[in-house]
Amino acid sequence: MGDVAETVLQAEDLHFEYDGGVVALDGLDLSVHRGVRHAIVGANGAGKTTLFLHLNGTLRPKSGQVRVNSRPADYSRAGLTAWRQVVGLVFQNPDDMLFAGTVYQDVSFGPINLGLGEHEARARVDEALEALGIPHLRDRPTHMLSFGQKKRASIAGAMAMRPEVLIIDEPLSGLDPSGAEQFLGVLHELHTNGTTVLVATHDMSLAYQWADEVSIMNGGHILAQGPPTTVMSHSELLASCGLRRPWVLDLEEELETAGLLTCELGSLRCRADVLTAIAAAGVGVPERGARTIAVPEGLKHEVSSLGLQQVERPPGRRPRRFGRGSSGSCTCD
Repeated sequence: MGDVAETVLQAEDLHFEYDGGVVALDGLDLSVHRGVRHAIVGANGAGKTTLFLHLNGTLRPKSGQVRVNSRPADYSRAGLTAWRQVVGLVFQNPDDMLFAGTVYQDVSFGPINLGLGEHEARARVDEALEALGIPHLRDRPTHMLSFGQKKRASIAGAMAMRPEVLIIDEPLSGLDPSGAEQFLGVLHELHTNGTTVLVATHDMSLAYQWADEVSIMNGGHILAQGPPTTVMSHSELLASCGLRRPWVLDLEEELETAGLLTCELGSLRCRADVLTAIAAAGVGVPERGARTIAVPEGLKHEVSSLGLQQVERPPGRRPRRFGRGSSGSCTCD
């Protein structure tokens, strides 16, 4: 993302209360930049879903405004139709979105209601099904889909509207590890093809690994917004929101404190980065006289998942330095 990235979706001082005076949004400001992968992180009840319902026009704020492509939101019937061609919303539970008899009928609902002709509507449906990797499910009844297939079908319905921005609430909720990995591949393809993707999650590792930009939400407003390596390193701020830093940050800190890694040109973002950096530093094979670096209790599962029993090095051994090359891969001297 460049320094002057265009804002495609903006919330300005949004306030909203549900019946009974329950405050859901409390002076919220948010900017979503075109072409980025943006994650909003917050504990349950932070207001993420309510915010999303404002960003696609389902809810209207008590005060404040939403801007779409720099223009104030239009809540007329024609305005909402145009708005939802720019901003697509996918709910956490796909059963809340799928209602037609078959996948094809469900995905075609949006294009048909735009008044498109049969040929154009069919082309959009075929394009969306292909993009989500489910053309073979086009005639399958929606009630016979697996949960992961329902997730893909619900996104296909949104994508058939060809939105500039796709909003997804808790994208990996309910998916097993294999399904989650496949779904991340889908998000990658959507982003690669030019869609701005905005997700809400309380999975800190997902947000840290995946997003270009992260916003921390609590109590109905955004507390911080920026690059994940900056925003998600503030332990005290995250703790005040019922969140904790991604495990890879804690592990990186422990390795650096132990003198095993010296990170100069960027932070580790995911499991693959950790493995590459450790290999680049020449660490991982115990040597005679090596000392054991204690792994914090909360990180033992993550370290074990990397295939490392304990991290060791000989006394006095100088660690190699590593950084991040222009391609994003790790390099060492």
